[in-house]
Amino acid sequence: MILVCGGIKGGIGKSTVAINMAIIRASEGKDVLLVDADDQESASDFTIMRNETLSDKGGAGYTAVKLHGAAVRTDVLKLATKYDDVVIDVGGRDTAGQRAALSVANVYVVPFLPASFDVWSLEKVGTLIEEAKAFNEQLYACCMLNRADSQGKENAEAAEIAQSIPHMIYLDTPLGNRKAFRNAAAQGLAVTELKPQDPKAVKEIITLYKHLFNV
Repeated sequence: MILVCGGIKGGIGKSTVAINMAIIRASEGKDVLLVDADDQESASDFTIMRNETLSDKGGAGYTAVKLHGAAVRTDVLKLATKYDDVVIDVGGRDTAGQRAALSVANVYVVPFLPASFDVWSLEKVGTLIEEAKAFNEQLYACCMLNRADSQGKENAEAAEIAQSIPHMIYLDTPLGNRKAFRNAAAQGLAVTELKPQDPKAVKEIITLYKHLFNV
């Protein structure tokens, strides 16, 4: 499967989702390729740290490459046959790389925050998906709430708006605004590997994982 984690707004947690999905998938014995198609190269920086952290255990556990622009399509098509799954982390803009990724993706997941500007940006993402489906009819596009508030009505209001966006399915699989995700990333780990574990964070990420890989 080719999973793309994207959107057209920065700072929404695309890399967090991509990294955790790649690691959890690899932990189940799958040969995973993580493609960093984001100019900020967060996934690549994370992988360098992970290789250092887990150097005595064989390193990251997945293969990582950097690709940009049209190469995201051409090279992924060449590489995909060599791996069980490909996870692509794209930049937070409407770029050639993101459009190239959507042309080959099976699943496209867009994290968004419970804030007005983030929710409003989903409308533009919906248009991007509509255009992508003209070339990739099998594309499954979805969005999910990230850094969800522990209380208050912002989550429900954001979810209601997300459910009205055409061409995209809203997943009721929110990730909370938890330090565990940040602490794990700082150590080159998935949140499922962090010690001591945050059971709520682990449950949230596994719920999302099960949905995305069982579409």
